[in-house]
Amino acid sequence: MMMENTTVTFVGCGDAFATGKRLHTCLYLNAPHSGLLIDCGATAYYGLKTHGINIRDIDTIVISHFHGDHYGGIPFLLLEEAVQQRQQPLTIVSPPTGHERIAQLLDQLYPGSDVLGKLNILFKTYIPGSTLAADYFEIMAFPVAHAAEALPHGLRIVVGGKVISFSGDTEWTPILIELARDADLFICECNFFDSEVEGHMNYKALQEYDDQLGYRHMILTHLGPEMLLNLNRITHQCAEDGLEIVL
Repeated sequence: MMMENTTVTFVGCGDAFATGKRLHTCLYLNAPHSGLLIDCGATAYYGLKTHGINIRDIDTIVISHFHGDHYGGIPFLLLEEAVQQRQQPLTIVSPPTGHERIAQLLDQLYPGSDVLGKLNILFKTYIPGSTLAADYFEIMAFPVAHAAEALPHGLRIVVGGKVISFSGDTEWTPILIELARDADLFICECNFFDSEVEGHMNYKALQEYDDQLGYRHMILTHLGPEMLLNLNRITHQCAEDGLEIVL
């Protein structure tokens, strides 16, 4: 039997400020029997429509952490699905408090709309170090070094026979070695080129530890002004909005 491919689409790969006119973080995994969205930042819903991704093909949304450029677009997605009377279930997987935070966002943005009451949504919480298994994929979450209040995690997803790892937002931490090991695709935040800023990766640090990561392929994302100004000095592949990787 022929193995079906998994396609990873970078719907948005920008930083919090949409540097370089790039949309906020959002990755779409079109896998055999499953469609997963990793993060959905504030501007990402526009990107989903721009790239012709059918929202009904998304059955699971996975949130790396609670910053607006990573989950601020979810209320708009849910609102339209409620208006369109979506019947099929949707699972949202996040750090603890995901249900409460999304409900609060909806109440602030669209008070009285009762979006969650109109949809068949299952909220799940991942537990660091444990595997969250569904019918067609598995998720492991790893705490990373970013703003603690946002409950930041890196994600390791096994789907369609492939391992796709995502650092989330983080400065260098040894947990990335475990996260990236043997990953068919390791998507790594690299906000800065050589500036050392708490909570974010810089390319100098990534180069120092690169030989320990053990991935099969790495793509850098969440690029800030420093990275975009130094693209000619970067030897790793960098994401662009709309980039598709077939695994």
